[in-house]
Formats: sequence, C-alpha cells, structure tokens
Amino acid sequence: MTFLNEVTARYPNALSFAPGRPTEEHFDVRSVHRHLERFCDHLSRDLGHGPAEVNRTLCQYGRTSGIVHDLIARHLEVDEGMQVDPESIVVTVGCQEAMFLTLRSLRRDERDVVLAVAPTYVGLTGAARLVDLPVVPVASGATGIDLTDLAAKLRLVRERGLRPRGCYVVPDFANPSGLRMDLATRRALLDLAAREGILLLEDNPYGMFHDGSGRLPTLKALDTDRTVVYLGSFAKTVLPGARVGYLIADQRVRDAQGRVGGFAEQLSRIKSMVTVNTSPVSQAVIGGALLENDFSLARGTVRERQSYQRNLAHLLRGLESRFQRCPDVSWNTPHGGFFVVVSVPFAADDELLERSGQEFGVLWTPMSHFYDGKEGRNQLRLSCSSLSDEQLEEGLNRLAALFADRGVDPC
Repeated sequence: MTFLNEVTARYPNALSFAPGRPTEEHFDVRSVHRHLERFCDHLSRDLGHGPAEVNRTLCQYGRTSGIVHDLIARHLEVDEGMQVDPESIVVTVGCQEAMFLTLRSLRRDERDVVLAVAPTYVGLTGAARLVDLPVVPVASGATGIDLTDLAAKLRLVRERGLRPRGCYVVPDFANPSGLRMDLATRRALLDLAAREGILLLEDNPYGMFHDGSGRLPTLKALDTDRTVVYLGSFAKTVLPGARVGYLIADQRVRDAQGRVGGFAEQLSRIKSMVTVNTSPVSQAVIGGALLENDFSLARGTVRERQSYQRNLAHLLRGLESRFQRCPDVSWNTPHGGFFVVVSVPFAADDELLERSGQEFGVLWTPMSHFYDGKEGRNQLRLSCSSLSDEQLEEGLNRLAALFADRGVDPC
C-alpha cells in the first residue's frame, strides 16, 4: 500500500486504476454535521441524556468497545438478518484494527498459524506479520475457496506440529480477485470449519455492491456454531475518513489465566492497550448515518451501488472491445465490488508499473503483491470504483497503449 501511494504521488497526472477507494462523487461535509446532530438527538431524545452527558459521550474517551455497538447490531439485523448481542461487538479504528486484534489474540506461541485464501488482501498479511503469525495460503478455486485445498492445508500444518487457528476469507467480491462464494460453498465451508475446529475470519467490505444480481447471506448470518468472527467496516458504505470498523466475536473462550469469557471482551482488553478507544466523534457520525437510514445501509448506499455497478460494467465492456480477440489477454467477470483481474503475456511487475505511470499515464496494481511467492507475476488488478466514465475510457486507452508497447496490440 505504501509503494502504491508513493507511485501515485510521483505521477499525479496519471489515471489510476490502483486504489480500491470509494467514489468521492457523493462526499459532502454537510452530511457529517447532519449525522453528528442526528446522533446527539438520539442521545437526548431516545436515551434521555442531558446536555452534560451528551457532551461527555462525544468529547471524553468513552468505553473501549464502543458507543454505537447497539446501533450496529440493529443495522446487522436489518441488512444482514443477523441476531447479534451488542456486547459481542467491538467498534474499532477501521477494519484494519479489527484484523490486528483478532490475529493478536489467536497468536499464543510459535506453533500458531492462520490460513488465508490467496490472493490475499495485503492488510491481512501485514497485520499477521506484526504479530508474528505465519500465513498459509489456500487456493481460491472457481468459487472463492478450494475446500479440498483447505482441508489438505489443515492436515499439512498439523502434521508439521503447527496449530491452525483460523482462516481469513472475503466471500463477497474479494480484494483483489473479485470472486464471490456461491451459497453451496458458504455452507460447505462452515461445515468444514466446524468439523476442523477453526475460526473463519469473514471480511465483508464490498457485500453491498453487487451488479444487480442480488446479495447472498454472509457466513455469519448462516453461522449456527459460532464459527465465524465477522470483520466489518463503514469505510465503503458511509465515510472512509471516519475510520470506523467493528468486529463480531460471540465465541466463548478461555484466557491465559484459565477464565472463560466472551471473545469480544478479550479483544476489547487488547484494544485498550493499542488504541484505548475508537474516536467517539467518528462513531457518532456513523451512528447518525445509521439512524438517518433506519439502520439500512443497503437503502442508504443506492447511489453508490449504482455508480459501482455502472463503472464495473463499463470496465468489462472496455476490456472486451479492446482485447476480445487477443488470445494472450484474459480477465475475470466479477458480479460486483471494485476489482477486475487481467492476465497478460508479460511481467506486470513494479518496474513496469513505474514505466506505465511515467510514459503512459496510467496506474494499476501488480497482482504479485497479493501472493507469497512467484504467483501473479503476469496479472494486474484494475479498480474501477473512483473513476468517471471519461476517465475509465481514457484510462483503458492508455492501458491498451502500454499493452501494445509490450507486443499485445488491441484486436
């Protein structure tokens, strides 16, 4: 991520398919103030707080596990069909902290490992490095995860005397692959995890943004055995600048002293030593947005979903019109999200990315960054989320020029 930011800064005039950031089309600072006021009204009118308590709630540190956990629980019930105890929710500084806290808790000693579907979001692998927790890659297959490979990897790590603690998955329009697990795969994955005694770490930043094909239930909504720790974020659905995420950890666990308690409580104790608490002001903005939309972000993100749906369709049409007759160029066709993966007959590496920005004015992401090894060297990720129609078209023209320079003429 740092490398991509540096490249983007060096070539500010390049059109960028690199960042998976939300569209800025609907950003409005006035909505921040409106949501803040709405949350304050909720505190005073709905909860009966006096002015001093309202001020204290927003301006003091606040409880470590968050002040909008009850509102998040209602949102999950409305949009995801989940019945969640608010006390099993920890509000975090973005989803990145939720990942870090979970991995830190799972890592007890050098025998512990975590599995992750490859290609893997670099935020997960980075957090795992920080807590010295090795990541074992699992093949993605055609449906988002190869369950045969997952079972084989679990056997392998156990044969080596290691303990598989969990498996990180993004069932909906994964970053970077764009893949989505079908319903049968989700159910089979839950069954396998329950049999094997491992947690599933479900990350769901893109689930709202389908292409019109509809949504599937999350793993957590299907979870009857408390196998899933759910990692959520409001960065894509409300406001990335608020930096508010959360986790659901409703498992019962035993701590180092042998005491049995809620997993969320254990994670909250770790958080108290890392960030103390998540900004109450940021939480209030998110809480106000949830209240304003009657707890439904599916309803509150209609404009964004339509924008991403339009952009994804535009990107796929543009690739087809330029490369449909080129046998050495191929791409996947996600049913939502931000990302498309393009396979090419040349090395799509960091060196070429630098040249692409400097000489052709277009940026993208080398897929090799999402693997631990030599995979992905002939693939690049295109993100369509933050570009206009005109920018998408011009960016594809520049990409075609880069491909032509590498010996692949548009057909």
